[in-house]
Amino acid sequence: MLFKDILGQEHIKKHLTVSADQERIPHAQLFVGAEGSGVLPMAIAYAQYILCNNKAGENDTGADACNLKFANLAHPDLHFAFPVAANNKVKSHPVSNNFLEEWRQFVKERPYGTLFEWYQALGIENKQGQIGVDEAQDIVKSLSLKSYEGGHKVMIIWMAEKLNISAANKLLKLIEEPPNQTLFILIAKDEEQIIQTILSRCQILHFPPLAELAIKEKLIAEGIAENEATKIAHQANGDYNRAMVLADTDSNDLTFETWFVQWVRSAFKAKGNKAAIHDLIAWGEQIAATGRETQKLFLNYCLDVFRQALLINYNATPLVYMEFKADNFRLEKFAPFVSGNNITEITRELQDAIYHIERNGNAKIVLTDLSIKLTRLLHKY
Repeated sequence: MLFKDILGQEHIKKHLTVSADQERIPHAQLFVGAEGSGVLPMAIAYAQYILCNNKAGENDTGADACNLKFANLAHPDLHFAFPVAANNKVKSHPVSNNFLEEWRQFVKERPYGTLFEWYQALGIENKQGQIGVDEAQDIVKSLSLKSYEGGHKVMIIWMAEKLNISAANKLLKLIEEPPNQTLFILIAKDEEQIIQTILSRCQILHFPPLAELAIKEKLIAEGIAENEATKIAHQANGDYNRAMVLADTDSNDLTFETWFVQWVRSAFKAKGNKAAIHDLIAWGEQIAATGRETQKLFLNYCLDVFRQALLINYNATPLVYMEFKADNFRLEKFAPFVSGNNITEITRELQDAIYHIERNGNAKIVLTDLSIKLTRLLHKY
């Protein structure tokens, strides 16, 4: 993967290549960045730069054969670990090595892709993947062997916050004292979800959201008209994957928008209206019928909508990037109902719902309870 093909993040590219040129490569690094900021492609490009002995800040100056292997993510000294779960192909004890073919295809097609999109690629979107102790055992085994080409070995752990406690504890010693010329690159979007003993062993590098200009230029290069690219780049809020989703009229966001509008309209009508309460219960049943990952994505989407509404209410419109396509629903008209009087409680209730769903709470009960509380909070503005 060429650095020049990665959007923006020029200061990070320079930092990584200069440190590699000077042979100052930390053995354990944690790359932290939101989905769509280019953390995974940057990690792969960095691994290629090291393993192929590339110079001059780019991945086309070293061994051609090595660079070709990376083009197919097939270098024998490049290892991956990522969240998985049992599916129709692997019934039990799933590990990353069972899904390398799907992984290579996913990274090739969607290098800025999200965890949920990865679950969809595996057909496990109704489950919650993890990096478990079986995976940790595979990591220990593969890194205990000598490198195939006599140089470094690189282990990229994508979505490291999905390491469960048993797996994390099994990897502690290896991350702290890895074999010679063994590098760990952990990738996470929320470092607070990683156990402290892992964090303390890593050098942390934070990735900022992408610049609007970088996203706009890429969209134009993909054939999108300049005016539309400008609008999408603003709405993407630094997330290139979201920009691609916005450019796709069949995206999840349109479904989430429909669910959200239906939800808040029913919540507004529910005060003293029994029929509307029945609508909220039916809404909860509809969302509960989807997978837990979809439910969590939707609730995070709701958090974003309420925050955007608050910005409009407080006249911070330059920071607003969301636009609704639903008929007769305008964020500007909804904004007055979200203020300092209720935003803290709304946020807390949504975060609590995400917490309980993530821990296998009954989604129908969680969502119905959330809906009833929302009817009170929306009238508290």
